[in-house]
Amino acid sequence: QVQLVASGGGSVQSGGSLNLSCTASEYTFRQYCLGWFRQVPGKEREGLAAIDSDGNTNYAESVKGRFTLTQDSAKRTLYLEMNSLKPEDTALYYCAADDCLSYEYPYLGQGTQVTVSS
Repeated sequence: QVQLVASGGGSVQSGGSLNLSCTASEYTFRQYCLGWFRQVPGKEREGLAAIDSDGNTNYAESVKGRFTLTQDSAKRTLYLEMNSLKPEDTALYYCAADDCLSYEYPYLGQGTQVTVSS
Protein backbone atom coordinates (compact mmCIF):
# COMPACT_ATOMS: atom_id res chain seq x y z
CA GLN A 1 0.00 0.00 0.00
CA VAL A 2 1.34 3.40 -0.99
CA GLN A 3 1.49 5.83 1.91
CA LEU A 4 2.58 9.45 1.64
CA VAL A 5 2.15 12.23 4.19
CA ALA A 6 3.07 15.79 3.27
CA SER A 7 3.58 18.70 5.65
CA GLY A 8 5.17 22.11 5.90
CA GLY A 9 2.80 24.32 3.98
CA GLY A 10 1.69 27.71 5.20
CA SER A 11 1.42 31.37 4.33
CA VAL A 12 4.38 33.50 3.34
CA GLN A 13 4.99 36.82 1.66
CA SER A 14 6.33 37.13 -1.84
CA GLY A 15 10.07 36.47 -1.87
CA GLY A 16 9.87 34.24 1.16
CA SER A 17 10.72 30.58 1.64
CA LEU A 18 9.03 27.40 2.78
CA ASN A 19 10.20 23.84 3.20
CA LEU A 20 7.87 20.96 2.52
CA SER A 21 8.33 17.39 3.71
CA CYS A 22 6.78 14.16 2.48
CA THR A 23 7.25 11.05 4.57
CA ALA A 24 6.59 7.71 2.92
CA SER A 25 6.12 4.22 4.22
CA GLU A 26 9.19 2.06 3.82
CA TYR A 27 7.52 0.07 1.05
CA THR A 28 6.63 3.23 -0.85
CA PHE A 29 10.04 4.80 -0.47
CA ARG A 30 11.90 1.70 -1.62
CA GLN A 31 9.63 0.60 -4.45
CA TYR A 32 8.43 3.83 -6.06
CA CYS A 33 9.77 6.96 -7.68
CA LEU A 34 8.57 10.07 -5.85
CA GLY A 35 7.90 13.61 -6.91
CA TRP A 36 6.28 16.90 -5.91
CA PHE A 37 3.24 18.34 -7.62
CA ARG A 38 0.86 21.21 -7.12
CA GLN A 39 -2.64 22.05 -8.18
CA VAL A 40 -4.76 25.15 -8.29
CA PRO A 41 -8.56 24.74 -8.39
CA GLY A 42 -9.72 24.66 -11.99
CA LYS A 43 -6.27 23.94 -13.38
CA GLU A 44 -4.40 20.77 -14.22
CA ARG A 45 -1.90 19.24 -11.90
CA GLU A 46 1.61 20.61 -12.41
CA GLY A 47 4.68 18.49 -11.88
CA LEU A 48 7.39 20.40 -10.05
CA ALA A 49 10.27 18.09 -9.29
CA ALA A 50 10.87 14.36 -9.24
CA ILE A 51 13.55 11.74 -8.88
CA ASP A 52 13.71 9.12 -11.60
CA SER A 53 14.81 5.51 -11.32
CA ASP A 54 18.43 6.50 -11.99
CA GLY A 55 18.41 8.93 -9.10
CA ASN A 56 18.35 12.00 -11.31
CA THR A 57 16.27 14.97 -10.22
CA ASN A 58 14.22 16.79 -12.82
CA TYR A 59 12.56 20.17 -12.38
CA ALA A 60 9.81 22.04 -14.11
CA GLU A 61 10.96 25.24 -15.78
CA SER A 62 8.60 27.25 -13.59
CA VAL A 63 10.53 26.32 -10.44
CA LYS A 64 14.03 25.60 -11.69
CA GLY A 65 16.56 27.62 -9.73
CA ARG A 66 14.06 28.40 -6.97
CA PHE A 67 12.98 24.97 -5.70
CA THR A 68 15.27 22.16 -4.60
CA LEU A 69 14.23 18.55 -4.11
CA THR A 70 16.21 16.39 -1.74
CA GLN A 71 15.61 13.15 0.08
CA ASP A 72 16.71 11.46 3.27
CA SER A 73 16.57 7.71 2.80
CA ALA A 74 17.04 6.99 6.50
CA LYS A 75 13.96 9.06 7.30
CA ARG A 76 12.08 7.93 4.17
CA THR A 77 11.38 11.59 3.53
CA LEU A 78 11.30 13.73 0.42
CA TYR A 79 11.86 17.46 0.85
CA LEU A 80 11.06 20.46 -1.28
CA GLU A 81 12.91 23.65 -0.40
CA MET A 82 11.10 26.58 -1.96
CA ASN A 83 12.78 29.98 -2.22
CA SER A 84 11.88 33.27 -3.88
CA LEU A 85 8.23 32.38 -3.70
CA LYS A 86 5.79 34.24 -5.88
CA PRO A 87 2.01 34.71 -5.59
CA GLU A 88 1.59 32.39 -8.57
CA ASP A 89 3.16 29.61 -6.48
CA THR A 90 0.00 29.57 -4.37
CA ALA A 91 -1.48 26.07 -4.66
CA LEU A 92 -2.11 22.79 -2.94
CA TYR A 93 1.19 20.94 -2.91
CA TYR A 94 1.46 17.20 -2.61
CA CYS A 95 3.86 14.38 -3.19
CA ALA A 96 3.07 11.45 -5.43
CA ALA A 97 4.49 8.05 -6.27
CA ASP A 98 5.00 6.18 -9.49
CA ASP A 99 6.20 2.68 -10.39
CA CYS A 100 9.19 4.24 -12.18
CA LEU A 101 7.86 3.00 -15.51
CA SER A 102 4.95 5.17 -16.61
CA TYR A 103 5.90 8.32 -14.66
CA GLU A 104 2.23 9.18 -14.39
CA TYR A 105 2.37 9.37 -10.59
CA PRO A 106 -1.07 7.91 -9.91
CA TYR A 107 -0.55 7.53 -6.17
CA LEU A 108 -1.15 10.79 -4.37
CA GLY A 109 -0.53 11.81 -0.80
CA GLN A 110 -2.69 14.34 0.98
CA GLY A 111 -1.75 17.88 0.10
CA THR A 112 -0.45 20.82 2.06
CA GLN A 113 -1.56 24.34 1.19
CA VAL A 114 0.97 27.00 0.25
CA THR A 115 -0.22 30.59 0.05
CA VAL A 116 2.05 33.40 -1.13
CA SER A 117 0.83 36.95 -0.69
CA SER A 118 2.10 39.94 -2.61
